[in-house]
This record gives sequence, C-alpha cells and structure tokens, in this order.
Amino acid sequence: MRSTVREELFNLPNMLTMLRIAGIPLVMLFIWRGEPADCVIAGWIYSAATITDYFDGYLARRQGLVTVLGKFLDPLADKLIVMAMLVMLVALHRVPGWLAVIILAREMTINGLRALASSEGMIIAAGNSGKIKTALQMIGILCLVIHYPYDVNFGGLHRAPVDFHLVGIWVMVGSVFFSLTSAVEYFRAFFDAIDRKRRGRDEVEGTT
Repeated sequence: MRSTVREELFNLPNMLTMLRIAGIPLVMLFIWRGEPADCVIAGWIYSAATITDYFDGYLARRQGLVTVLGKFLDPLADKLIVMAMLVMLVALHRVPGWLAVIILAREMTINGLRALASSEGMIIAAGNSGKIKTALQMIGILCLVIHYPYDVNFGGLHRAPVDFHLVGIWVMVGSVFFSLTSAVEYFRAFFDAIDRKRRGRDEVEGTT
C-alpha cells in the first residue's frame, strides 16, 4: 500500500497538481506586497498554476495515470486557489465581501451535494454553466490579481489602456451569475437522480 501511494503521489500529473497548490502562497505573497511589478509577477505565477490544471488532467488520461489520489488532489487544488485568492483580494479591498461569500457558499453547498450524491451511489456531472463559471473565475481573479491599469497591445493593431481591476470585477459578477445557474442545475440533476433511483427501487420491489 505504501508503495502504491508513493507511486501515485510522485507521478507527473499529481506532481503538477501539487505544484499548483505550492504556488498559492507565492501568489498571495506577491499580491500582499502590492506594488505593480509584484502584481504582474503574481499574475504570471497564477496563470502558470491554472494552466497546469489542464495539463495534469490531460497527462493523467493520456498516460493512463488516473488515480484515486489524483481525483482528490485535482479538485482540492482548484478550490484552494480560488478560496485563497478571494480571501486575499477581499482583505486588500479588491473584491466586495458579498461576492466572495456567494462564490464560496456555492462551492461549499455543491461539494456537500456531491458528497451526498456519492454516498447514494450517484455521480452528478458538471454542466456547461459550471464550466463557464470556472473559466470566468480564473479570468476574473487573474485580472484582479494584476489590478493596475496597463496599456495592452491588441494583436499589434491597436494599443489601449485596460483597467484590469474594473474588468476583473465585471468578469467576477458574470461568474456569480453562472455560479448560481450551475447550482440550480446541480440541484435539479440531484433530485432527478434521486427520483429515478426511488422509482427503480419501487419497481424492483413491486416485481418481487
């Protein structure tokens, strides 16, 4: 058992996931320092961490390294980085508290719902709204981490100032909408699955 756990822990996909978790304190440190150059560095580290979210899953599937440990670490890393960034950004007054509360309350509720579904032998897949929510959160948090306005070159055709803080706030507001939408979808899927399971059980009992 020790050998198996050790092998799972140190395979490439899981090491990328742990690297993503290890990057969280670094991002927080540079955000806390608060200078424009520090925020840019934090943005690069955060971007690298979120990119590994794609590669660890891709490599795990491609190399046949999908493990129980990986299934635990990957969503844990996703939740930790979002929670840590939101708490830090609220402390720095870059995000309103109500927005962070809604996002974190939604995550805790859906995690509880998934655990309940799992205990009943059911799996609730993420819908499109959940995927859009995740993408918007990543983009919005990145903009809020960068925070300061910068001139951005749009494909070499046009250069214009971009207020990353303002963009981040609006993107996060959009993510809240999809957070609530996806939460409704999860609850509907959960109750539908419960109904199907009960009907199937009643049918089995009725034939015995």
